[in-house]
Amino acid sequence: MSTFLDNLYKNQSVLYKYFIYVISTVLIVFFFPKGGKFKYEFQKGKPWQYENYYAPFDFSIKKTPEEIQKEKQEIKDHQILYYTYNQSVANEVYSDFENEIDVLFSDNSQKAYLLKVGKELLDELYLNGVIDDESVKLSSNVVNLIKNNIELKVNTNQLHTKADINGLINKVLNQKNLEEYKKQYQRLFFDVVKPNVFFDADWSKKVLEDEYSKLSYTRGTVDHGKLIIAKGEVVESENYKILNSIKSEFESELWAANNYYFILFGYSILVALVLMMLLLFLKKYREDIYENNTKVTFIFFNILLMVFITTLVVKYDEAFVFVVPLCILPLILKTFFDARLGLFVHVLTILILGFVVPNSFEYIFLQIIAGIVTILTVSELYKRVNLFISVGQITLIYLVSYFAFHIIHEGNLENIQWFVFGLFLLNGMFMLFVLPLIYIYEKTFGLVSDVSLLELSDTNSKLLKELSNKAPGTFHHSLQVANLAEAAANEIGANAMLVRVGALYHDIGKMNNPTFFTENQITTVNPHDELTPLDSAKIILAHVIDGIEIARKNNIPDRIIDFIRCHHGTTLVYYFYKKQQQLEGVVNEQDFRYSGPIPFSRETAILMMADSIEAASKSLKNPTFLIIDEFVDKIIGSQMNANQFLNANITLKEIESIKKILKQKLTNIYHLRVEYPE
Repeated sequence: MSTFLDNLYKNQSVLYKYFIYVISTVLIVFFFPKGGKFKYEFQKGKPWQYENYYAPFDFSIKKTPEEIQKEKQEIKDHQILYYTYNQSVANEVYSDFENEIDVLFSDNSQKAYLLKVGKELLDELYLNGVIDDESVKLSSNVVNLIKNNIELKVNTNQLHTKADINGLINKVLNQKNLEEYKKQYQRLFFDVVKPNVFFDADWSKKVLEDEYSKLSYTRGTVDHGKLIIAKGEVVESENYKILNSIKSEFESELWAANNYYFILFGYSILVALVLMMLLLFLKKYREDIYENNTKVTFIFFNILLMVFITTLVVKYDEAFVFVVPLCILPLILKTFFDARLGLFVHVLTILILGFVVPNSFEYIFLQIIAGIVTILTVSELYKRVNLFISVGQITLIYLVSYFAFHIIHEGNLENIQWFVFGLFLLNGMFMLFVLPLIYIYEKTFGLVSDVSLLELSDTNSKLLKELSNKAPGTFHHSLQVANLAEAAANEIGANAMLVRVGALYHDIGKMNNPTFFTENQITTVNPHDELTPLDSAKIILAHVIDGIEIARKNNIPDRIIDFIRCHHGTTLVYYFYKKQQQLEGVVNEQDFRYSGPIPFSRETAILMMADSIEAASKSLKNPTFLIIDEFVDKIIGSQMNANQFLNANITLKEIESIKKILKQKLTNIYHLRVEYPE
């Protein structure tokens, strides 16, 4: 049992990768829409590349969503709206009219006759009712009027509005020879007449839905064995609709209870193969990332996130599939790792999504082209203008590619869907949110991007300000090392920004005991004179551990702390080691040796060289070209002899290039000039 547990502990890193691999496969298959996959790929405007295809069973030809929408719109355009006649309002108007006319014509001998004429007017107004909305009479000729629970078809000219009152009063009073009462009647009717016919929205909607339910979603059938399309025949409008119908029917029938687990098994195998390719790529070409489980988790998480968002959009409405900013994936991976890995992961993710999206060939083509453009254009992301330019170029590629596909499918510019162009513009806007996403990833996974490195390189930051105040000599030394290391990194194609920031922070541990380091001693008093060589060595060695602690307290990323940890590797504090040897003879070498580790990357190796060269160059007296040349070769040669660069992925050719740059920089620092003969 103990042996099993020991093996489990030793292989926990590999087991974790297996776990991530299996979980990712299961989740991706779970995200997939529940349906089979039609075994033929076809696109409108392209020839049928398979053998003659005959109908495998009887099926109906489905109408396209556009056709169904058009039919629904026609039904809606010809719909007769429903209005309700309210009798209680009419009764109230009659009652108010009688009361008002009694008051208005109380002393008039013709009151009874005037009352009778007024009721005739009301009878005319409320025969079919008074409507509030005058636009009804302009928009429709006939409406359905529900009066006393009876449905009547009424011409809109038979409905009245308040605007009709004056004309009706003038007409009737002229016929009755009562022209002198026009103003009284107009004022009276304007006050008492109220609308009593109202639009019945609920009933109109119900009747419309009933009409929709009668729509047929198919048009004709295809019998079993009938030729659908011949080999080489171009997929045109009519057979394209038939092929889409059989594809839908085939996939729905395929996803039956008997086939459910077989289809899931097939999906699982294909997804597992894609993710296996990713792990093999990491193991063979990006071993440092493969060994880091945090980075592996980060890559798999981003793949899962993109698959989840895309499948979610497809399930909601597949027309919005191009709104998903899939190019964020290669952009982020390039920011944190490198361009080749970003493009490789992007392509694998698109292959997985090919099972999900409609028109998979078109989708895969567009996304791969956009991903390549992302990799080629996005650089120096910390410069905001670069992001905007790159997003603009990516969006343009989307638009141009989709435009080309539309021409291939349709053969002309008709029926172009401007809505899709809007989706691509929206996609570009979403890509601008990559900067806050990078910040979130940095805090969540402990990664470092160029944006953070730019912030850390600010010499006005709190920690570097404190270093310049407490240890000004060390601060100046760090700036000089940063300049040397950055130039060397640029020469061999290493990460110049990373090595510069590492150089700025590599000696922050000296803040605890600044006067024990010669660059900070401003007087002739040396505190080491009062200590034994062993105690002095302990203080010198401690600046690495102190630097790591200070960096962690100030939330400096681990990637920068690595520079603090290994900028001296496992070298000796040679001066005090020799001094102790002179005093005691036999000395424990480990008491005077840095604990390491030795540099493990090109960047950390560059820092070790630049740090040693800059520090030791202070001892040069009257340097010449030859002295500087021998000096650099000697320092770096001793580091190589001490096996300090065994773990760094750096070649002898690159080391020679670094030497060359360091010699040039030292020559410039000491302002050496060619000696002219007298």
